[in-house]
Formats: sequence, C-alpha cells, structure tokens
Amino acid sequence: LITAAIIVEARSARGFRTAAGAVVDGKVGACKGAEVPESKKGVDGQVRSFEEIPHTGRNSWVNLLRFWREDRFRHLHKHMERTFNSLGPIYREHVGTQSSVNIMLPSDISELFRSEGLHPRRMTLQPWATHRETRQHGKGVFLKNGEEWRADRLLLNKEVMMSEAVRRFIPLLDEVAQDFCHMMQTKVEREGRGERGKRSLTINPSPDLFRFALEASCHVLYGERIGLFSSSPSLESQKFIWAVERMLATTPPLLYLPHRLLLHLGAPLWTQHASAWDHIFTHAEERIQRGYQRLSHSQSRGPEGGGRYKGVLGQLMAKGQLSLELIKANITELMAGAVDTTAVPLQFALFELGRNPEVQQRVRQQVQESWAQAGGDPQKALQEAPLLKGTIRETLRLYPVGTTVQRYPVKDIVLQNYHIPAGTMVQACLYPLGRSAEVFEDPLRFDPGRWGKSREEGQRGGGTGFRSLAFGFGARQCVGRRIAENEMQLLLMHILLGFDLSVPSSEDIKTMCTLILMPETPPKITFTKL
Repeated sequence: LITAAIIVEARSARGFRTAAGAVVDGKVGACKGAEVPESKKGVDGQVRSFEEIPHTGRNSWVNLLRFWREDRFRHLHKHMERTFNSLGPIYREHVGTQSSVNIMLPSDISELFRSEGLHPRRMTLQPWATHRETRQHGKGVFLKNGEEWRADRLLLNKEVMMSEAVRRFIPLLDEVAQDFCHMMQTKVEREGRGERGKRSLTINPSPDLFRFALEASCHVLYGERIGLFSSSPSLESQKFIWAVERMLATTPPLLYLPHRLLLHLGAPLWTQHASAWDHIFTHAEERIQRGYQRLSHSQSRGPEGGGRYKGVLGQLMAKGQLSLELIKANITELMAGAVDTTAVPLQFALFELGRNPEVQQRVRQQVQESWAQAGGDPQKALQEAPLLKGTIRETLRLYPVGTTVQRYPVKDIVLQNYHIPAGTMVQACLYPLGRSAEVFEDPLRFDPGRWGKSREEGQRGGGTGFRSLAFGFGARQCVGRRIAENEMQLLLMHILLGFDLSVPSSEDIKTMCTLILMPETPPKITFTKL
C-alpha cells in the first residue's frame, strides 16, 4: 500500500493543499494578504517565508517510507531531537497524510499559545474519530472542537479539574495508594530476602503499577473498587489493559496512512485498532450501567442514600447536564487515557528515585514531615511536600507521556523569523525541550528541586513559562490532569514512607514511542522495607 502510494505521488503533478497554502511544483506559498506584526520582522526588516523553513524532505510518501524503513515511529522522540540538532529550533515535516511545523523553545511555544483562540484545536486523532463514526458512538471532548467542545469541557471541568472536585476524589486515590503499598509490603515480606521486617525484593513493578492505575481510575470515575490487588485479579481487567495498549500501539501508523482506505480494505492494522476500541467501549458500558443502577438505587432510598461520593460518573448523572451518550463518550475517553499515562511515568519515577539515592532521601524527609503534620489528611500532606510535585514534573520533563502538544493558530504568526500562516499545525516537541541545555541547566540531571519558585526564576530559555507542558496548556490541557497528578503523587508518597528504593542497574532506560513514551524494557526496582 505504501509503495503504491509513492508511485501515485511520483506520477502526480505534485499539487496538493495544506493548511499553510497551495503547493505547486513542491513549493509552499504563504497565504496572500497575511499580516505580519511589525515587531516580529527580522534584522533586515524581512520575515522569511513559510517555504524557507528548514524541512526533512518534500515528498511526504518518500518520507513515510523512510519512517517505516528506519523504524522512526518507535523512536519518534529521538528523531525529533536529532532533527532539531541538525536543522535548528524550527523545522517542518510532511509524512504521509500529516504535515506540521515543529518547535521546541519556550519563547516560540509562548507565541503559539497566544494565538490559539477561544476554541483551541490540537491534532485530531482521526483513527479514533473514524471508529466513533463507524460504530455510531458519541465523541468526548478529546475529539471535539469549537463551541460544542467548549460547552462540554466547562461541564466536565467542574467534576475533574476544580478544587472542590479534587477535594472529593483525593481520599479515593489515597485509599487505593495505601492498599497498593500494603500489597507490596506483603509481597516483599513473603518473597523477599533478608531479615524479617527489613526484607528486600527486586521486581519489575510494571504489571502492579498498571493494576494500580486501573483500580484508582475506576474508583474515581465509577465510584467503585474492582479488586485488582487480590491474588487473582480478574481476567476482564487484564483484557482491558491489553486493549488500551493495543489501541495506543496501532494509533501512530494510522495517523500517517489513509485509514479510511484501510477500513474499506479490512486491513489487519485497522481491524486490530477497531477491535481494541470495541473492547474499551464494552468495558466502559458495563461499568456505566452498574453506576446508573447504583445511582437509581441510592435515589430511591432518599436523602440518606446520597451522602457518599459516587465518582465522576455519579456526579455527571446526578446533575443531568450532559446526555447519557455524552457521559459515556467522555468517561470512556477518560478511562482509556488513565492507565498507561500514569502507570508508565510511575515506572520512570521509581527508577530515577532508585538511581538517585540522595534525591530520594530529600523527598522522603519532606514527605515524612508533611505526613506527620497532616494528621491523616492526604491533600494537606501533598500541599506541604512540594518536592513530590517536583518529582512528577521532573519525571515528565525527561520522559514526557505525549511527545508533542499541537495547536492550529487562528492568526498568522512569526516563529524564529519565519511566517506561519493561520491554520498550520504547529507542534511543541516536549522530549527535545525537556533535554535541551538551552532551556535547562544540566538537563540530564534528575533534580525535583529545580521546580521550586526561587530556582525557576533563574532558569534559561526565556523565563519560567512553557517549560513544563506534559499535560498541555490552557483551556485544552489534559482533562484528567488533576486526577493523574494527585494519583501519582499519592502513590509515591506512600511508597517512600514504606520503602527504600534502589536499582540493579543505573544505566539509562531505552525508550520507545507507541502513542506515548514508554520504556523498551520496564526497569527493575528493589523495594526494601523501612
């Protein structure tokens, strides 16, 4: 299929349209009538045209073939880093059906976000949208744009982003985090080595972290525990984790290929992708039906049945401001995005704490003090331990879950003295950003303290803003951000209270991209009871 597409491309007149304007004989023309701010003009008074931006090759299908041959999809983050090192802080790339301008410096990212408009747009994951359309499912806020997106997002924010919502669900996350650590205590005592009470156990914690993330997400979203810390977790939950992983793995290739053609051909890649989503929706449907039954039961019991927090699903159903179809769409998207995106960063965080014992001890000391002063209040404990939040930010700086944040500016802008027409997809590339010596001092050093206010003020790269973007920015930032941040911090807090962490090997972890950044081989961690 790829080869055929390249032949068609070579035989064509090479005339196609992009958001930036018309392409004629391989040259991109800037939009006519574009106004460029006077303050953004270059030293010679001229802003360079869009077509002068350094690029990785004009033929998109040849570029796609090169991606496949060189396995760049699996190492997209490294490809971006190499390309910036070669071409400078801005370049454009056209691969298959996708075209973008890529940037990495905070000053350029700031300019991009200033032009995102009232209804910010990021890249639509068309394979996901096509699945919803072919299965006649509703779309959640992740796949919507415009006023419809804004209306739904404002309602969701009240249940997942606002401080009152956070206050309600933190105890649920804390309960799961403590149960996880009790499970680990039992495992270390049963399987570990050393004297009783101070045993050590070296394991790959990845499967346990995935179960933790699913258990915590279900508790917050559905208001129910699903028992994944038992000795025999349910096969259904394992299938759900598998489905999410398969969905994430099959998404990137479909972004660059004509996925509707693959759909009509019944190509295995599309079939795997659609089957994974079908399983995710089936899992969500079953949970939602149970949630609806619980809500109906509690309402029939009157006011005495309504005191307990029923999770995000229960809150949305009780308020009735979103239709059941929209609730299902958004809860499903939240569930699909809530497992790998927290379990994987936790692997990286445990590894970095394990190979940086001095850092680990500083964070632990602060956690011990904050936990003792909080009197059992997990939210207060987190507030008094800023190094925990710094640990998560530092982990996501070095290992960003998503490798890019995208926007389509609503007006013409200038980046690095190049004209960027309105409607062009511009990507802020997070992996090169987080490891750039132009932005961070000693960028490869794991230092949660660098995110303290006094330290941030002295950082490189044009001030303190737009250096930590793992959850996106502004109105279109990750809708599950508050759940994920608190979930990861609470688990690390209880792990540090109960265990000393070390690693058998301190060599850098080799990473790869599915739709998210993850280790090629999960790191092993040694847990020693304190």
